[in-house]
Parts: sequence; C-alpha cells; structure tokens
Amino acid sequence: MNDDLEHLRLLSIVHYVVGGLAALCGLFPIVHVTLGVLIVSGAFPDTQRADFPRVFGWLFIVMGSCFILVGWAFAVCVLVAGRFLARHTRYTYCLVMAALECCFIPFGTVLGVFTIIVLMRPSVKQLFGYAPLG
Repeated sequence: MNDDLEHLRLLSIVHYVVGGLAALCGLFPIVHVTLGVLIVSGAFPDTQRADFPRVFGWLFIVMGSCFILVGWAFAVCVLVAGRFLARHTRYTYCLVMAALECCFIPFGTVLGVFTIIVLMRPSVKQLFGYAPLG
C-alpha cells in the first residue's frame, strides 16, 4: 500500500513536468503564426504585389493557432491528470489520459506506460474507490 502511494505521488510529479514540456512544445507553431502575420501585413517584398494571394498568410495564422490551442489543451489535460493522481480521484480519466500520453513521444510514452501499469493494480483501484460495472 505504501508503494502504491509513493508510485502515485511520483507519477503525479512527472505528470506536472510532462505537462510543462507539452505546453512548451505547443508553442512551436508560433513561428508559423508569426510568418502568417508577416505575409498578411506585407512585410516581405514579394507579398506587396497586388496579385499575391494573402490567403496563404491567413492559412498559416489559423492553422498555427489551432495547433497551439490543441497543444495547450493537451498540456492542461496532462496537468489535471497529475492532480487527480495525487488526489486518488477520477480513475477512468487518469487511465484515458495515460493512454493518450503514449502519443507524446518519448516522455509521454514512458509516462503513459508506467501510469497504465500502476493504475491496473487492484490495490491502486481500491485507493481510487474504483468499482467496475459488472
């Protein structure tokens, strides 16, 4: 039982770290948003022509912004999962997030696998008060 509590505490801390890394990685498309703003504003010499399609700049802005929002949403979900692990609540949410974290290579994969292994223990399920249907 003490091992389970310690493992959940460590997983919670690592979730906070990986959530921060995910938020940082979510900022990478800011380069695309900046380029899009420069294209739309006509900061580049070629974009000052009247026949230049500014739709490409708007495409950069919209797509970059969407990727940033998705990255930050994922980071917030990872941070919330870390909080739930620390409080031993929301078992299903933590398990689903552990599975989704496996897509965030390499740190999320390692964290997701270890989280799934710990959450599958019957003693950890009991800590969460998880009683499956049936």
